Amino acid sequence: MRYLFVVSGSPSAAVEDELPEMAATTYPTGGTALFGPIRDQADVMSVLARLTRLGLSVVEMRPLPD
Repeated sequence: MRYLFVVSGSPSAAVEDELPEMAATTYPTGGTALFGPIRDQADVMSVLARLTRLGLSVVEMRPLPD
């Protein structure tokens, strides 16, 4: 399963170090889209915790079609 996390602003290079499994791109309505593989609900919570620890605000998250 893959997930999309949209965060406000433009994350620093620390995000790449903290979330190497995620790819990043500019989101069309503003912010940054991070997307990548997620194994289960615990993995979703882990990514959210890491984003919060980096000081990023998650404005949207959802599973992506495979």
